[in-house]
Amino acid sequence: MKDLVSIIVPVYNAQNYIEETVMSVINQTYSNWELLLVDDCSGDDSIQVMRTLQEKDSRIRLLLQWKNAGAAEARNKGLIESRGRYIAFLDADDLWKPEKIEHEVEFINKKKAAFAFSGYEFADENGIGKGKVVKVPETISYREALQNTTIFTSTVLFDTLKIPKDLLKMPKIKSEDTATWFKILRSGYTAYGLNENLVLYRRPAKSLSSNKVEALRRIWNLYREAEHLSLASSLFNFVLWAYHAIIRRV
Repeated sequence: MKDLVSIIVPVYNAQNYIEETVMSVINQTYSNWELLLVDDCSGDDSIQVMRTLQEKDSRIRLLLQWKNAGAAEARNKGLIESRGRYIAFLDADDLWKPEKIEHEVEFINKKKAAFAFSGYEFADENGIGKGKVVKVPETISYREALQNTTIFTSTVLFDTLKIPKDLLKMPKIKSEDTATWFKILRSGYTAYGLNENLVLYRRPAKSLSSNKVEALRRIWNLYREAEHLSLASSLFNFVLWAYHAIIRRV
């Protein structure tokens, strides 16, 4: 029997997207998975939508936070509750291609890797691909990741037989996902890229990631406050990061 994949989704006021996101998991060609939906005190009808979906598929687990604590804490709760060998993260508004899990599990085993990620495509608010596909390198090291944050959260897969779950816990800071990739790579692991478009990265007009000034501020703070890079090193990596970020979007 294939190994279990635990998929962790932090949910906060995602009633307009979560059903479509969950259906993209249900439609996976790889069937041995559990979906941990961690609601972070949504104020809309997200919980009701998720409960309806849970009734239709026993592989779906709904976890409720007692107070709003942010995506990092929600993902960490899902990580603690997870039962699978493999850990995957998926944002509540993103979509997976049907072969996403199957292809990545095959890939991570072929490479004998602990950390894998894939290519993805930018999509509009309706989840329709824009045709802009982000290609990924064969491997990425810590130094390379500082200059090119091409690892997108909804594409990653981890093998917990090779990497401790504690290392996957996310810090409660802005851009907690990128900070986690830095932490893992800094610990000596290499991330392996599967250059295949397996994810639709939905970008609603008002999403945090669409705020360019905030994105600049977040990556700078990661360099200075999380990674404790010198001013010169931060400036060097920041310029290269900005260049790669522009290239991904044009």
